[in-house]
Amino acid sequence: MDIAIVGASGYAGGDLIRLLLTHSQANLVCATSRKLAGTPVTKDHIHLKNLIDLDYTNPSVDKIDADFAFLAVPHTAAMQYAPRLKERGIKTVDLSADYRLPQDIYEKTYGVKHTAYFKAPYGIPELHRKDIRGADFVANPGCFPTGATLAAAPVADLAAQIIYDSKSGVSGAGDSVSETTHYPNVDENIAPYKITAHRHLPEMKQEAAFLKSSAKIYFTPHLLPAIRGIITTAHILFKKPVTEGEVQKRYESFYKNEPFIRLQTAKLGGVRGSNFCDINFELEADGTRLVAVSAIDNLVKGASGQAVQNMNIMCGFAETDGLRMPGMFP
Repeated sequence: MDIAIVGASGYAGGDLIRLLLTHSQANLVCATSRKLAGTPVTKDHIHLKNLIDLDYTNPSVDKIDADFAFLAVPHTAAMQYAPRLKERGIKTVDLSADYRLPQDIYEKTYGVKHTAYFKAPYGIPELHRKDIRGADFVANPGCFPTGATLAAAPVADLAAQIIYDSKSGVSGAGDSVSETTHYPNVDENIAPYKITAHRHLPEMKQEAAFLKSSAKIYFTPHLLPAIRGIITTAHILFKKPVTEGEVQKRYESFYKNEPFIRLQTAKLGGVRGSNFCDINFELEADGTRLVAVSAIDNLVKGASGQAVQNMNIMCGFAETDGLRMPGMFP
Protein backbone atom coordinates (compact mmCIF):
# COMPACT_ATOMS: atom_id res chain seq x y z
CA MET A 1 0.00 0.00 0.00
CA ASP A 2 1.44 3.37 -1.03
CA ILE A 3 1.68 5.77 1.91
CA ALA A 4 2.21 9.51 2.23
CA ILE A 5 3.31 11.33 5.37
CA VAL A 6 2.31 14.99 5.34
CA GLY A 7 4.70 16.78 7.66
CA ALA A 8 7.37 14.11 7.79
CA SER A 9 10.31 16.12 9.12
CA GLY A 10 9.25 16.28 12.78
CA TYR A 11 9.70 13.73 15.54
CA ALA A 12 6.34 12.07 14.85
CA GLY A 13 7.13 11.91 11.12
CA GLY A 14 10.49 10.32 11.81
CA ASP A 15 8.95 7.68 14.04
CA LEU A 16 6.25 6.97 11.45
CA ILE A 17 8.95 6.26 8.88
CA ARG A 18 10.90 4.09 11.35
CA LEU A 19 7.85 1.96 12.08
CA LEU A 20 6.62 1.73 8.49
CA LEU A 21 10.00 0.40 7.37
CA THR A 22 9.15 -2.83 9.22
CA HIS A 23 5.52 -3.00 8.03
CA SER A 24 4.75 -5.83 5.62
CA GLN A 25 2.12 -3.85 3.68
CA ALA A 26 3.63 -0.36 3.67
CA ASN A 27 5.43 1.38 0.82
CA LEU A 28 6.34 4.96 1.69
CA VAL A 29 6.15 6.99 -1.52
CA CYS A 30 5.76 10.56 -0.25
CA ALA A 31 7.24 12.48 2.67
CA THR A 32 6.35 16.15 2.64
CA SER A 33 8.08 19.16 4.15
CA ARG A 34 7.69 22.76 3.06
CA LYS A 35 11.07 23.83 4.44
CA LEU A 36 13.09 20.78 3.39
CA ALA A 37 11.55 20.01 -0.03
CA GLY A 38 14.21 18.70 -2.40
CA THR A 39 16.50 17.40 0.35
CA PRO A 40 16.90 13.77 1.47
CA VAL A 41 14.71 12.54 4.31
CA THR A 42 17.89 11.29 5.97
CA LYS A 43 19.34 14.80 6.16
CA ASP A 44 17.53 15.40 9.44
CA HIS A 45 16.38 11.84 10.22
CA ILE A 46 19.95 10.59 10.46
CA HIS A 47 18.86 7.36 12.18
CA LEU A 48 17.25 6.28 8.89
CA LYS A 49 20.46 6.48 6.82
CA ASN A 50 20.90 3.43 4.53
CA LEU A 51 17.32 2.37 5.28
CA ILE A 52 15.37 4.76 3.06
CA ASP A 53 16.14 6.57 -0.19
CA LEU A 54 13.52 9.31 -0.48
CA ASP A 55 13.54 13.09 -0.81
CA TYR A 56 11.12 15.49 0.83
CA THR A 57 8.58 17.04 -1.51
CA ASN A 58 5.89 19.69 -1.09
CA PRO A 59 2.95 18.71 -3.32
CA SER A 60 -0.51 20.22 -3.17
CA VAL A 61 -3.13 17.97 -1.63
CA ASP A 62 -4.46 17.13 -5.10
CA LYS A 63 -1.00 15.91 -6.16
CA ILE A 64 -0.53 13.49 -3.27
CA ASP A 65 -0.57 10.07 -4.96
CA ALA A 66 -1.09 7.46 -2.24
CA ASP A 67 -3.57 4.94 -0.87
CA PHE A 68 -3.16 6.12 2.71
CA ALA A 69 -1.98 9.33 4.37
CA PHE A 70 -0.76 10.36 7.79
CA LEU A 71 -1.20 14.02 8.73
CA ALA A 72 1.73 14.81 11.04
CA VAL A 73 1.23 18.56 10.97
CA PRO A 74 0.25 21.03 13.73
CA HIS A 75 -3.36 21.77 14.62
CA THR A 76 -5.08 24.14 12.17
CA ALA A 77 -2.81 22.82 9.39
CA ALA A 78 -4.46 19.40 9.24
CA MET A 79 -7.89 20.87 8.44
CA GLN A 80 -6.39 22.30 5.26
CA TYR A 81 -5.71 18.77 3.98
CA ALA A 82 -8.35 16.56 5.57
CA PRO A 83 -11.51 17.33 3.53
CA ARG A 84 -9.79 16.94 0.17
CA LEU A 85 -8.09 13.69 1.21
CA LYS A 86 -11.52 12.35 2.17
CA GLU A 87 -13.01 13.49 -1.13
CA ARG A 88 -10.23 11.75 -3.04
CA GLY A 89 -10.80 8.49 -1.14
CA ILE A 90 -7.40 8.49 0.56
CA LYS A 91 -7.76 6.92 3.99
CA THR A 92 -6.12 9.10 6.63
CA VAL A 93 -4.98 9.18 10.24
CA ASP A 94 -4.62 12.71 11.59
CA LEU A 95 -2.04 13.11 14.37
CA SER A 96 -3.06 16.72 15.04
CA ALA A 97 -5.86 17.87 17.36
CA ASP A 98 -8.14 19.13 14.60
CA TYR A 99 -10.68 16.28 14.66
CA ARG A 100 -10.41 14.90 18.20
CA LEU A 101 -13.12 17.06 19.76
CA PRO A 102 -16.57 18.40 18.86
CA GLN A 103 -16.25 21.65 16.93
CA ASP A 104 -17.40 23.95 19.74
CA ILE A 105 -15.06 22.41 22.30
CA TYR A 106 -12.17 22.43 19.83
CA GLU A 107 -12.65 26.12 19.07
CA LYS A 108 -12.88 26.99 22.76
CA THR A 109 -9.83 24.88 23.65
CA TYR A 110 -7.53 25.98 20.84
CA GLY A 111 -8.85 29.50 20.35
CA VAL A 112 -9.27 29.18 16.57
CA LYS A 113 -12.14 28.78 14.14
CA HIS A 114 -12.47 25.31 12.62
CA THR A 115 -12.98 25.84 8.92
CA ALA A 116 -13.49 22.25 7.74
CA TYR A 117 -15.09 20.27 10.54
CA PHE A 118 -16.48 16.76 10.25
CA LYS A 119 -16.90 14.03 12.85
CA ALA A 120 -14.21 11.35 13.02
CA PRO A 121 -13.61 8.30 15.24
CA TYR A 122 -11.29 8.98 18.18
CA GLY A 123 -8.37 6.62 17.78
CA ILE A 124 -7.73 4.83 21.06
CA PRO A 125 -8.09 1.29 19.66
CA GLU A 126 -8.69 -0.30 23.05
CA LEU A 127 -11.86 1.80 23.40
CA HIS A 128 -12.99 2.61 19.85
CA ARG A 129 -11.92 -0.32 17.70
CA LYS A 130 -15.43 -0.85 16.29
CA ASP A 131 -15.61 2.74 15.04
CA ILE A 132 -12.06 2.67 13.69
CA ARG A 133 -12.52 -0.54 11.71
CA GLY A 134 -13.41 0.41 8.15
CA ALA A 135 -13.29 4.17 8.80
CA ASP A 136 -11.81 6.42 6.13
CA PHE A 137 -10.49 9.02 8.60
CA VAL A 138 -9.40 8.66 12.24
CA ALA A 139 -8.34 11.32 14.74
CA ASN A 140 -5.26 10.09 16.55
CA PRO A 141 -5.46 10.97 20.28
CA GLY A 142 -3.14 13.22 22.22
CA CYS A 143 -0.26 11.56 24.05
CA PHE A 144 -1.39 12.56 27.57
CA PRO A 145 -5.02 11.43 27.06
CA THR A 146 -3.80 8.08 25.75
CA GLY A 147 -1.73 7.18 28.80
CA ALA A 148 -4.21 8.70 31.24
CA THR A 149 -7.35 7.15 29.79
CA LEU A 150 -5.83 3.69 29.53
CA ALA A 151 -4.70 3.86 33.17
CA ALA A 152 -8.22 4.49 34.48
CA ALA A 153 -10.55 3.03 31.85
CA PRO A 154 -11.45 -0.30 33.50
CA VAL A 155 -12.77 1.40 36.66
CA ALA A 156 -13.72 4.89 35.39
CA ASP A 157 -17.44 4.22 35.76
CA LEU A 158 -16.99 3.63 39.51
CA ALA A 159 -15.14 6.88 40.12
CA ALA A 160 -16.29 10.11 41.72
CA GLN A 161 -13.02 11.90 40.87
CA ILE A 162 -9.98 11.08 38.77
CA ILE A 163 -6.80 13.11 39.20
CA TYR A 164 -4.16 12.58 36.52
CA ASP A 165 -0.56 13.53 37.28
CA SER A 166 1.66 13.09 34.20
CA LYS A 167 5.37 13.48 33.59
CA SER A 168 6.59 13.70 30.01
CA GLY A 169 9.88 13.72 28.17
CA VAL A 170 10.83 16.81 26.18
CA SER A 171 10.15 15.26 22.75
CA GLY A 172 6.46 15.84 23.46
CA ALA A 173 7.08 19.53 22.79
CA GLY A 174 8.24 18.80 19.23
CA ASP A 175 11.53 19.60 17.53
CA SER A 176 11.32 23.40 17.68
CA VAL A 177 13.89 25.17 19.84
CA SER A 178 12.39 26.90 22.86
CA GLU A 179 13.29 28.22 26.29
CA THR A 180 11.09 25.55 27.85
CA THR A 181 13.11 22.69 26.36
CA HIS A 182 16.52 24.39 26.58
CA TYR A 183 18.88 21.86 28.17
CA PRO A 184 19.87 23.89 31.27
CA ASN A 185 16.20 24.52 32.02
CA VAL A 186 15.26 20.83 31.76
CA ASP A 187 18.16 18.83 33.14
CA GLU A 188 17.98 17.93 36.85
CA ASN A 189 14.58 19.56 37.02
CA ILE A 190 10.90 18.60 36.97
CA ALA A 191 8.64 21.46 35.97
CA PRO A 192 4.83 21.55 36.15
CA TYR A 193 3.14 23.60 33.44
CA LYS A 194 -0.39 24.54 32.37
CA ILE A 195 -1.24 23.28 35.82
CA THR A 196 -5.04 23.42 35.64
CA ALA A 197 -5.84 24.13 31.98
CA HIS A 198 -3.84 21.94 29.62
CA ARG A 199 -5.53 21.58 26.23
CA HIS A 200 -5.52 17.77 26.46
CA LEU A 201 -7.93 17.86 29.43
CA PRO A 202 -11.07 18.02 27.22
CA GLU A 203 -10.00 14.77 25.54
CA MET A 204 -9.70 13.10 28.94
CA LYS A 205 -13.16 14.34 29.91
CA GLN A 206 -14.56 13.18 26.58
CA GLU A 207 -13.21 9.66 27.06
CA ALA A 208 -14.43 9.48 30.65
CA ALA A 209 -17.93 10.30 29.40
CA PHE A 210 -17.59 7.61 26.72
CA LEU A 211 -16.78 5.15 29.52
CA LYS A 212 -20.04 6.18 31.24
CA SER A 213 -18.15 7.89 34.01
CA SER A 214 -19.60 10.89 35.84
CA ALA A 215 -16.28 11.52 37.60
CA LYS A 216 -14.76 14.97 37.83
CA ILE A 217 -11.49 14.91 35.89
CA TYR A 218 -8.35 16.86 36.84
CA PHE A 219 -4.97 16.91 35.09
CA THR A 220 -1.55 18.41 35.72
CA PRO A 221 1.43 17.71 33.42
CA HIS A 222 5.13 18.01 34.27
CA LEU A 223 8.20 18.21 32.05
CA LEU A 224 10.64 15.43 32.84
CA PRO A 225 14.41 15.51 32.10
CA ALA A 226 14.07 12.66 29.60
CA ILE A 227 13.69 12.50 25.84
CA ARG A 228 10.88 9.97 25.44
CA GLY A 229 8.06 8.68 27.56
CA ILE A 230 5.09 9.60 29.73
CA ILE A 231 4.44 8.28 33.21
CA THR A 232 0.90 8.98 34.39
CA THR A 233 -0.26 8.45 37.95
CA ALA A 234 -4.05 8.31 38.12
CA HIS A 235 -5.62 8.86 41.53
CA ILE A 236 -9.06 7.28 41.17
CA LEU A 237 -11.40 8.18 44.03
CA PHE A 238 -14.39 5.84 44.15
CA LYS A 239 -18.02 6.64 44.92
CA LYS A 240 -18.00 3.75 47.38
CA PRO A 241 -15.30 1.29 48.50
CA VAL A 242 -14.25 -1.51 46.15
CA THR A 243 -12.29 -4.70 46.72
CA GLU A 244 -8.89 -5.65 45.38
CA GLY A 245 -10.39 -8.68 43.69
CA GLU A 246 -12.96 -6.55 41.86
CA VAL A 247 -10.29 -4.16 40.60
CA GLN A 248 -8.01 -6.99 39.48
CA LYS A 249 -10.84 -8.71 37.65
CA ARG A 250 -11.85 -5.51 35.87
CA TYR A 251 -8.36 -4.75 34.57
CA GLU A 252 -7.69 -8.31 33.46
CA SER A 253 -11.05 -8.57 31.70
CA PHE A 254 -10.90 -5.12 30.09
CA TYR A 255 -7.45 -5.69 28.58
CA LYS A 256 -7.60 -9.47 28.12
CA ASN A 257 -7.16 -9.49 24.34
CA GLU A 258 -5.29 -6.22 23.85
CA PRO A 259 -1.92 -6.80 22.14
CA PHE A 260 -0.30 -3.59 23.41
CA ILE A 261 -1.51 -3.45 27.02
CA ARG A 262 0.65 -5.15 29.64
CA LEU A 263 -0.36 -5.34 33.29
CA GLN A 264 3.04 -5.00 34.88
CA THR A 265 5.15 -2.40 36.67
CA ALA A 266 5.01 0.80 34.61
CA LYS A 267 8.48 2.15 33.86
CA LEU A 268 9.67 4.25 30.94
CA GLY A 269 12.53 1.83 30.29
CA GLY A 270 10.01 -0.93 29.60
CA VAL A 271 8.16 0.90 26.83
CA ARG A 272 10.64 3.37 25.30
CA GLY A 273 10.62 2.93 21.50
CA SER A 274 7.65 0.56 21.59
CA ASN A 275 3.88 0.71 21.17
CA PHE A 276 3.19 -0.89 24.55
CA CYS A 277 1.32 0.67 27.44
CA ASP A 278 2.32 -0.84 30.78
CA ILE A 279 -0.08 -0.44 33.70
CA ASN A 280 0.12 -1.31 37.37
CA PHE A 281 -2.16 -0.33 40.23
CA GLU A 282 -2.55 -0.44 43.99
CA LEU A 283 -5.71 -0.08 46.05
CA GLU A 284 -5.89 2.00 49.21
CA ALA A 285 -6.43 -0.21 52.28
CA ASP A 286 -9.97 1.11 52.80
CA GLY A 287 -10.91 0.58 49.14
CA THR A 288 -11.74 4.22 48.45
CA ARG A 289 -8.77 5.14 46.22
CA LEU A 290 -6.97 3.30 43.45
CA VAL A 291 -3.58 4.54 42.26
CA ALA A 292 -3.07 3.35 38.67
CA VAL A 293 0.20 4.08 36.87
CA SER A 294 0.71 3.87 33.10
CA ALA A 295 3.85 4.19 31.01
CA ILE A 296 3.91 4.88 27.28
CA ASP A 297 6.38 6.22 24.74
CA ASN A 298 4.83 9.57 23.82
CA LEU A 299 6.11 9.32 20.24
CA VAL A 300 4.93 5.74 19.67
CA LYS A 301 1.79 4.68 21.61
CA GLY A 302 1.27 8.41 22.21
CA ALA A 303 1.54 9.35 18.52
CA SER A 304 3.06 7.45 15.58
CA GLY A 305 2.70 3.89 16.85
CA GLN A 306 -0.96 4.38 17.69
CA ALA A 307 -1.39 5.97 14.27
CA VAL A 308 0.02 2.85 12.60
CA GLN A 309 -2.15 0.68 14.87
CA ASN A 310 -5.17 2.66 13.69
CA MET A 311 -4.10 2.27 10.07
CA ASN A 312 -3.88 -1.49 10.54
CA ILE A 313 -7.40 -1.63 11.96
CA MET A 314 -8.81 0.66 9.26
CA CYS A 315 -7.30 -1.40 6.47
CA GLY A 316 -7.87 -4.88 7.88
CA PHE A 317 -4.18 -5.65 8.42
CA ALA A 318 -2.81 -7.54 11.40
CA GLU A 319 -3.07 -5.00 14.23
CA THR A 320 0.52 -5.59 15.31
CA ASP A 321 2.09 -5.25 11.85
CA GLY A 322 5.03 -2.82 12.02
CA LEU A 323 4.66 -2.54 15.79
CA ARG A 324 5.70 -5.83 17.33
CA MET A 325 8.95 -4.70 18.91
CA PRO A 326 10.09 -4.49 22.53
CA GLY A 327 11.03 -1.39 24.41
CA MET A 328 14.66 -0.22 24.49
CA PHE A 329 16.10 -1.15 27.89
CA PRO A 330 18.36 -0.03 29.39
